[in-house]
Amino acid sequence: MTSLDKWLAQFHDSEHRGEFLRPLVLNIMIGGLWFYLYRPLYGYFGVIFTREDFRTNQILLVGLVLLLVYQVWQEHLPFPFLNAPQFHKLPFLLAVGGSVLFLLTERFLDVNTLSASIFGLATYGLLGFWVSPARWRQGFPIALLFVGVLPFGEHMQTFIGYPMRIFTAYLVQHGLLAAGVKSVGVDTILVFENGVSKVDLPCSGVKSLWTGLLFLLAATWIEKRPLSLRLGFIALFMAGLLFIVNLLRVAILTVTGPVLGWNLLAEMLHVPLGILGFGLACAVGVWLLRRLPEPSRVTPETDAPDTPPTRWLAPFLILVLVLMIVAYAPRPETGLTQASVAWAFPDTLHTEALPLKPDELAWLTRDGAESAYRQRFQWGELSGTMILITSTTWRAHHRPERCFEVYGLSVDDSRTHLVDGQIPVRFVTLGDGNHHSLLSATYWFQSSNQITDDYATRIWADLAPERDRWVLVSVLFDETVEPDAANVTAFYEALKETVAANLAP
Repeated sequence: MTSLDKWLAQFHDSEHRGEFLRPLVLNIMIGGLWFYLYRPLYGYFGVIFTREDFRTNQILLVGLVLLLVYQVWQEHLPFPFLNAPQFHKLPFLLAVGGSVLFLLTERFLDVNTLSASIFGLATYGLLGFWVSPARWRQGFPIALLFVGVLPFGEHMQTFIGYPMRIFTAYLVQHGLLAAGVKSVGVDTILVFENGVSKVDLPCSGVKSLWTGLLFLLAATWIEKRPLSLRLGFIALFMAGLLFIVNLLRVAILTVTGPVLGWNLLAEMLHVPLGILGFGLACAVGVWLLRRLPEPSRVTPETDAPDTPPTRWLAPFLILVLVLMIVAYAPRPETGLTQASVAWAFPDTLHTEALPLKPDELAWLTRDGAESAYRQRFQWGELSGTMILITSTTWRAHHRPERCFEVYGLSVDDSRTHLVDGQIPVRFVTLGDGNHHSLLSATYWFQSSNQITDDYATRIWADLAPERDRWVLVSVLFDETVEPDAANVTAFYEALKETVAANLAP
């Protein structure tokens, strides 16, 4: 007989049914208030778990849910929410402290992934009021797994992905130099590796770190190992091993492709090498995990409530949640106020308006752009398309490389270029996927006192107490150009000065 069947039998036999209904009603109120407090996140979850861009996250979530259902069915876990909550210190700190942190994050930082992570951990803290401390501690890895399916891989790509690729290419180049191969530079390795990479597969670079650590967490939960310092050392060792196997993968691809000229073979080897290295690192991680001491199992005695229900806890939680709902205040954002603004371009720059499509306007409105301006331009012999997006939030900005790839172009090269040796812009070479260069593009992010081509720098700028207005300047030329050409440099300078004048108070 399940816990629910026992409760129903006692409810029908009892003369004081109100004593049985009261905890259930209070628990329903707590749950309703809890999920109402975190309602601003549901739109974000809808984007992550429905859009094709996050297919890897969706696959991981489905697998995780199936694994959880299987574990619950195997262990015949009781239904705990028929009883009054019990006070436990760690769950209390995680639930209440996490919710306070959520309010502060929403008001001052406005980072959806951080808020969603807090929601996951705080919700698991709330669950700790209805399960035993032993069961709660044992299940903590599954809570971390649910948090881990959020798009941390994308943020890791933003902050450490490119530096990691540079460092990997640097090590490969010096390894080849030690072997007597002097004709392959860092740029050659980066361009070639980017050309054969399949960025949606968790088999290369920084994504393998994220996916591998999720795998280790899942194995920890299945093996019922507790979180410990030893497990932390295993995670660090596995991360280092994932970096090493990726380094070897890039080295083999570089030798096969640029050194020996067997490009087709390199493309064929890319996925198998990535999967083989990833699988090897995961196998070593599981082997090390199983070398840890056997954990104490949760028995019916240790799984039973260790203290009587805490009578004040349910009313206290209801009161606190009501106060938090009233206190909730998101960080103010401005939506798209107009499709274009009056940009004062120099007379030598001829422009023609290209209105944005309705879905593009909807995207910019949702993400907080103040204005968007797309134009055809002619500057002497240079021509192309440019878009200027003004916003005080980084969400309205993006990496233009993704837009280029949506239109069927391959990013053959993306590197920092210094205009006049001091203005950093991102210069992008676009091709047809077969290393045939077709077009050139460039972009940068500009505020009243800073210019950068680094998307991470743009994101971190929003953590300032007062946000600056920034403009994403993205240019797609109609042909390939040389970034150091005099007319291209003059075009950059003119566009920079125009944006600076628009941002001036």
